[in-house]
Amino acid sequence: MQTKARQGIEEVMDDGVDPLVMGVRDRWKDQGLRGDPWPFLAICSVGRLNQLLTKALDTELKRLDLTRTGYFLLTTLALSVKGRARLSTLGRILMMHPTTVKLTVDQLEAAGLVGRTRHPRDRRATLVEITDAGRERANEVSLALEAPGGALAAFDGMHRDLFEALQPARLAAGDVELLNPGQGRGRVQTDG
Repeated sequence: MQTKARQGIEEVMDDGVDPLVMGVRDRWKDQGLRGDPWPFLAICSVGRLNQLLTKALDTELKRLDLTRTGYFLLTTLALSVKGRARLSTLGRILMMHPTTVKLTVDQLEAAGLVGRTRHPRDRRATLVEITDAGRERANEVSLALEAPGGALAAFDGMHRDLFEALQPARLAAGDVELLNPGQGRGRVQTDG
């Protein structure tokens, strides 16, 4: 028995309304392409969804005077055990170049959303720590992303479904990192 969502997907695909799949399945072999069209369709689908989500996120972030990188960094710090982490740790977790992390921290610090402190045990290291204002800004964005009239309203109630649908593919591709070895999953290592 097909689920309602699956039936809806197949109807859109068969009607040729979806520009992503319009004719792809029917023409794939006729045009001499080998293999199945599904890898191509999956990659295009994830790419288009990423663009749509990013556009909606950027709309909300602009309203709250925050960049995407700033939001990710603030939320990562807010999720860390003590609300702080090394610049290098933030770069690794967020998969960002160290220069990008540093420039983002500079901007957030100028706005009073983070501060820098010396690492208590490593004099060479600096920790970035979220401020109360930074935590509040991260909360504002998170609530805006769930708002019924917000830019992500089209995804109403699908956020968890999207995550759970994509999770097996991410895990299969090796996108797993134990953030606090020996301390359990789900807690961001703070280095301090």
